[in-house]
Amino acid sequence: MEQVRTTDKQTRAWRLPAAVACVSAAVFLLARPHLVDDTFITLAYARNLAFHGHWGLLADATSNSATSPANVLALAALTFVVRDAVFAAGVLYVLCQVALVLALRRLSTALPRWFPALAFAALTVNPLLLSSIGLEVALGAAVLGWVAVFAVERRPFAFGLSAGALALVRLDLLIFAVVLGFSLRSGRAVLGAALVAVPWFVFSWVVLGAAVPDTFVIKTLQGAQRTWGDWTFANGPLFYARTAPWATVLSFLPLAALPLALRRSPALRPFALLALGGVLYHGMYVLLTVPPYHWYYGPGITAATLFACAWAASSRITTGAVLALVAASVVAYAAPGLPREFAPLTSNYASTAKYAEIGRDLHALAGSRVVGSAGEIGVLAYTCECAIVDVFADRGLLPAAIDARGAGDRWVRAALRVDYAFFDFDVRPRRPDLVLRRLPSPPPDALAHWTIDAPTLGRQELYLVPS
Repeated sequence: MEQVRTTDKQTRAWRLPAAVACVSAAVFLLARPHLVDDTFITLAYARNLAFHGHWGLLADATSNSATSPANVLALAALTFVVRDAVFAAGVLYVLCQVALVLALRRLSTALPRWFPALAFAALTVNPLLLSSIGLEVALGAAVLGWVAVFAVERRPFAFGLSAGALALVRLDLLIFAVVLGFSLRSGRAVLGAALVAVPWFVFSWVVLGAAVPDTFVIKTLQGAQRTWGDWTFANGPLFYARTAPWATVLSFLPLAALPLALRRSPALRPFALLALGGVLYHGMYVLLTVPPYHWYYGPGITAATLFACAWAASSRITTGAVLALVAASVVAYAAPGLPREFAPLTSNYASTAKYAEIGRDLHALAGSRVVGSAGEIGVLAYTCECAIVDVFADRGLLPAAIDARGAGDRWVRAALRVDYAFFDFDVRPRRPDLVLRRLPSPPPDALAHWTIDAPTLGRQELYLVPS
């Protein structure tokens, strides 16, 4: 009889992870047609690493513009096994969702048993997080969940190991680890973090030319040069609300629960600390004045959602409000029809399907010639498998960006000098033979033409012209 009870208990323990895996797989299949352009930058890195042992966006050139080394490494390992980077992204998304739910179950012993399922539902259907599938947001949430577990269980070495992994997901996520692990104050935590993170950052610094990925320079320079006009991370939600008001409201609504994190409650403490980390993370990005790429909001929204669900589960009075938010998000996602052409929130110039079509055309048109990008490179580089260049792919363009980023601020300039101490500043930019341009009227020397359209930027004409 005791053996039967044990078997039943083990079966019940795996019901939730199994259900999470099935639902997550279905969600990825729905999201596959509208994976955003930056996702394919990561997938191109993963494919090149898996099949060629090469770190770069293009197969024939080294670059360091992958913001999340851990995401690339995990995707590359899975791609090597399944032989397809997009399929690998689906597998990794499912694994991350399951890992997060298992962490939430460990964290929520003082909450109702259904809390992890509620949190999973709220996170999975959040329009902004749905729009970030394939990027490092889901991996960051999973690792962050286990950082919180080891902080609560006061296991400093395990906390340090997971914090080191968090640094490899995104270096800026360490702000959450600092908040969660402040009470530990253990050298073992620092040792664990160093064992995981330092080898990669030393390798990146010496071999790839910078410890911090080049995206720090590229994206903060975009903010400094106001490439998005007046839109920054601070007012970014208003940018998306212009064309997707309901999706934007539903995405950011969990932030309304953040003031409640100030209340003292032992059951809610780890989730309140996550919420505090989210506030600090958000504030850091406001100060950086980077453009409002929607996935930058992902960690803060994830932390706020987890706290909102924990608070709702502890009081049970407002659980209905969270369920209503989940239902409204599902309706909003399905309203345009399934499968969707565009993610609920997007800033891309064209749909993934359209860019894939253009990439296949470029494969035939360009051959071995170098093509200059028109501003978005991910899907084109992934589908064309040809030399499409911009600052994300061609490190010859990076010295000018480094100089521009350090201009006028000696502290930034000094930090960049250290970060790029091993960078080869003599590398020459690749000269494009052909260039993609968005133009209001046809140029006389156009070799090809495509009409592109997107919710946030409208209809435009894209031309392939000689350089």
